[in-house]
This record gives sequence, C-alpha cells and structure tokens, in this order.
Amino acid sequence: MLRVIDTETCCLQGGVVEVASVDVIDGQIVNPMSDLILPDRPISRQAMAVHRITEAMVVGKPTIEEAIGRYHGSAFYVAHNASFDRRMLPEMHGSWICTMMLSRQLWPGIKYGNQALRHSLKLEVTPPADLHAHRALYDCYVTAALLIRIMETSGWDAAQMALRCQPAASAVVGDVLPFGKYCGQTVAAIARKDPRYLRWVLENVRDLRPPLRQALRKYLSDDQ
Repeated sequence: MLRVIDTETCCLQGGVVEVASVDVIDGQIVNPMSDLILPDRPISRQAMAVHRITEAMVVGKPTIEEAIGRYHGSAFYVAHNASFDRRMLPEMHGSWICTMMLSRQLWPGIKYGNQALRHSLKLEVTPPADLHAHRALYDCYVTAALLIRIMETSGWDAAQMALRCQPAASAVVGDVLPFGKYCGQTVAAIARKDPRYLRWVLENVRDLRPPLRQALRKYLSDDQ
C-alpha cells in the first residue's frame, strides 16, 4: 500500500490548513481521507487565493498534531514535491516518494506541476466533484494517478521509487539512465549501441544529476 498525502498551508513557511490522503492498492485509488486544520498562524491572502480555504472554515477544527494520527500506518508516503509536505507535517514514520522527482527522471523537458503533468500525460482521474485544484484531497487524486502512471511506465516498485528519491540516490543510480527510451539501462550498455543518444542527453537535458552527467562524459570520452 502506498499512501498519497497532500497539505494546504497558510504560506510557504508553514501553517497547515488542510491535510488529505488516498491509498494506492493494486493500481486502484481507495480510502480517501481529508481534514480541515486549525493553523498556528493567519492564512495569507496569497494562499487563500490559491486554495480558497478561509479563516471561518477552520474555526474549531483540530490542530495538525491532533489530526495526523489517522494518516499514519503506511510504509511509504507519496507526495508531489514531497520535501515541502514532509516539512509541513509532524514526523511520519515511513519512507517518502516524490512524484515530481520521479517525473523529472522519466519525462525530461516538460512542465512538472501536478496539473501540467495531468494534462501532458493525459492521466485518467476523477477527483471529487465538489473540490478544485489546490484542495488537498483533489490534488491527492491527481498525484495518485500520476504515481500509477510512473509505476506502469518504469516498472519500479515502492522501494525502488523511494531509493530514487533519496538525496544520495544519484550516487547509487548514477550509471543507470533513469528516463527515456533506454530507462533503467546502464550508461555503459547504451554507449556501446547508441552513443549518439547519450550525447543528445548530455547536450539537451539540463537537470541531470552530477553523477549521471559525469558517467555520460566518461563513457562518451571512452567512445571517441
């Protein structure tokens, strides 16, 4: 089971006003949960314009510390830009998977916002009809659909995805191409059969991790 989680906040610095989750089990989106949250600071006008959660809506609601317990219980938590949601929430005991990081590895050169990926990848998903983008549960459904597409495209399991989202993952997978038509194959093997493709990647993909860039340069130099 993978638990997709999302927060809406008072501002970029914190103050959770909503938390929600859905579970992905056997490729299906199930078990939706959501809570409005009494934040620890005023809701900024900029944030309110995005998620449309007002001060009146959160009066009398639980704090995030009071509400978060029912979101525990998964070995893996998934979020789009997971470093943000992880920072907003109390500690969650489990490994984190970031669908934004994985999307950058699989589909270089496109826009990586949740809604942008929904449209560019033509994700089939039906969020709750009474919500809108930038409400936590709505965004959970979109992220869950993206997660399912990532798993279908890559063949990665939960542990492999979590590994690829670790800060040190680049050192582990630096000699493996994590995207494109040779996704999952070693740079050495690709260099033997299609060095022109590796040269194109090196020259055109801007956000390559340093260990992968170093591996590309090494094998292309050996090929000359």
